[in-house]
Parts: sequence; C-alpha cells; structure tokens
Amino acid sequence: MHASDDGRRARAHDPRRRSAHRSVASHAALLRAHRAARARAARIERTPTLRRARAPDDRVPPEAAGHRDAHPRHAPLRRAGAARRRDARRATRAARAARSARAGAARRARGSPRDHPQEDRDVRRGACHHEEEGNEDAMTTTMKTRTLGRSGLSVSALGLGCMGMSDFYAGRDDAESRATLEHALARGVTFFDTADMYGTGENEKLLGPFVQKHRDRVVLATKFGIVREPNDASVRGIDGSPAYVKKACDASLKRLGIETIDLYYLHRKDPRVPIEETVGAMAELVRAGKVRHLGLSEVGPKTLRAACAVHPIAALQSEYSLWTREPEDGTLAACRELGVGFVAYSPLGRGFLTGQIKRFEDLAADDYRRHSPRFQGEAFAKNLELVAHVQALAAKKGCTAAQLALAWVLAQGEDVVPIPGTKRRKYLDENLGALDVTLTREELAEIERIAPKGVAAGERYPAAAMAMLPD
Repeated sequence: MHASDDGRRARAHDPRRRSAHRSVASHAALLRAHRAARARAARIERTPTLRRARAPDDRVPPEAAGHRDAHPRHAPLRRAGAARRRDARRATRAARAARSARAGAARRARGSPRDHPQEDRDVRRGACHHEEEGNEDAMTTTMKTRTLGRSGLSVSALGLGCMGMSDFYAGRDDAESRATLEHALARGVTFFDTADMYGTGENEKLLGPFVQKHRDRVVLATKFGIVREPNDASVRGIDGSPAYVKKACDASLKRLGIETIDLYYLHRKDPRVPIEETVGAMAELVRAGKVRHLGLSEVGPKTLRAACAVHPIAALQSEYSLWTREPEDGTLAACRELGVGFVAYSPLGRGFLTGQIKRFEDLAADDYRRHSPRFQGEAFAKNLELVAHVQALAAKKGCTAAQLALAWVLAQGEDVVPIPGTKRRKYLDENLGALDVTLTREELAEIERIAPKGVAAGERYPAAAMAMLPD
C-alpha cells in the first residue's frame, strides 16, 4: 500500500472534511431546487390562461394547507379549472334556454293555446346567473316565465317597475336602486319597466348602465307620450304625433345607451291623433331596428283593436290589483282575443295593499300619493278596512299581505305579468315570494268576497290624470 493511499484514507476519515463535503452537496442541491422552481414559475408566467395572479388571494387558507393543490403556485390551475366549469354551466343554461325557445316556437306554429303546462315554463335561465366581482360562486334560481301574447316575447313571471327609483315616491337612493336592479337580475327577474317621463328622463339614465352591462339578459320596456314641462314637472301633456314618436324613441335610446328597445309603449293615447297614425309611426321604428315589440298603456278594447289592425301589439299595460279591477270590464277579454299580453302595473295598489301605510302622515311630504283620492280622508279609512281583511287572510295562508295580493294577480291568467315597483332589495325579495304562493279555489273565492270589483273608495287618480284614461 502506498503512502499516498494511506493519506487519502486518513483524509477521507477526517470528520472536518466530511462536514465540508456535506455542506457543498447541500448547497448544490438547494441551488438546483431553486433553479427548478424558477423555471416552473417562468413556464406558468408564459402561459396566458394559467398566469399567476399576485393578489393576496393566493395565500392558502389554514384549513386547506394540507391539500395537495393548496400551494400558491397551484392557484392559476385552480382558477383555470373554475373558469372551465363556469363556462360549462353557462353553455348548459344557454342550450336549455334555446330548447325552451324552440319548443315555444313549435307550439305557436301549431296554434297551441297560450296556457301551456306550467312545467314547460319553469326553465332555468341564464339571467338567473349572477357573479360578484372577484367571486366565482354563482347564485342561481329557478324563475317562472310567461310569454306576452302571441309576440313570442318571454319575460319573467314577475317584472320590476322602476318608476319609484327616480320619481313620485320619497327617499330617492340611486345606490340602493342600482343594487336592487342587480339583485333582481340575480334572482331571475328579466323584465324591467321604465318611461321617458319618470324623472323627466332620469329613470332611463339610471337604468342605462345596468341594461348595457346585461343587454342580452334584460328585457327592457319603456314608454313615451306623456310630456312634462322641464321647469314644472307637474305640468303635463300628451303627444302621439308621428314626428314625436321618432323624436321620443331616439331620445330614450340615447339616455339608455342602447341600440334597440325590447318593448316600446305608447304611455297614453293622444286624443288629437288617431291611434292608427301613432301606431303606424311606431311600426316604422320596428322596421328601422330601433324597437322589437310594440305596446300600449291604459287604452280600452276599441283602441286596442284599431291598433292591432295596423301592427301586432305585444302587450297592453294597465293598472290591475285587488282594488283596481277595471280591466275585467272587457279589456282583458279583448287582449286574449287579439293575442296581446297583459302587464299589470301598481299590483300592490301603490303600496297600500302591503299594509305598511297606516296613517296619512306615514306619507312623506313630497310623496305624490298625498294627492291621490284613495289616500285621503274617509276613503283612506275605508280602504284600511280592505287591507285588514287582506292581512288576516295572508296570515292564515302563511304569507305577507303583499305576497297574497301579487299571488292573486298572478292567478288571473298565464298571460298576466305583474310589475310591482320597488327600489329596495328587501321588498323585492318579499315580492318574489309571491311566486311560491298558490291560491286554492276556496281562497280565491274568499278573496272575491272581501275584495269584489269596486271595493276601493276613491278614484285612482286626481281629475286631471283621470281625463287621460281609456275610451
């Protein structure tokens, strides 16, 4: 054995040299691991769909720390998977909605009656899908739908009247109104109603950004014909002239920031202009692509027939509730004969039927209901008796007075769509609860006993507004 071999063995068994060798090896291993981690990160950065977000959300919650996918570098993969699942859900909903639309078209082509089986209408709609910014959890709900007459225009069984968000009622709150619009869409409401005279255009401006954001999920209805004096909103006139029809439509489109209005109503018939001329001008808007469907508001059977002879009318909008039942005197029958849907505004009697208004003093100083005949003096007291009966029946049914009143309107036919108005999410949720209230024949008979036609005391409107009502 050579001396050099003995020296090598001695050095090999030297504890200090063994420690140094292990330190070098450990450092090299750490360096290789660090380089490999940087290479993996670079590959992720170069892949657009898996790009790593540098938000604090990448931190791993303690409860998930033991999961194999919990490491922050797996966050992009998790998000990509969530996106794929979300896209798949959207595609499924779109396919289901398309099948429903094709089935409806086939039924209409066969001349099937409008009152199709209810299960055919209980579709899960894409409009019921809601995503909060930064939140991938979707909220879905099953919303019943109804078709407006023979038009093929499908809307949620309960719509949202937006007038009170900008005008007539006290306590304007644009932030809460916007939140209510979004919440309504999340709950499945697709039918939103406004008019150019609500707030002299302010209501359309309020709805504009919301409608633009969800254009393919919203059925937007607006109205024209009532002209308010800019300097004095209490001064009103009616204009149904062909020139004004085009002018008003263009102004609404500009305020809403959209290219086409889904349902365009004549708000009130102009007594100076034949209805055929007004509807003829409205039909030009359809041909120009500015409007999809036409509607009328507060007209009688005679005017409705004349209008339908010029162009198909998708919907007639009139006040209809437990204390306003005039549409039963021929208007509803004419709608059904002509294939026109019926949209019921003020189905809660301007809030009176909810039972929330106990005294005249409950109305704010700038609330227009202070000038409504039904909210004054002896009429107010008599109408409170009606509300007490409605509340008692609702308590027996296990629902609120508002839900009972809306359920009654919904029960009047599959072609009737109520549009209760509110600017607050809590009242919206209460109203939507009416969709789950089914009234039996006995209960409908009891409601008829306590709220027959003509039960309300007082006129619907002050004298000047009453003069604008149907022929």
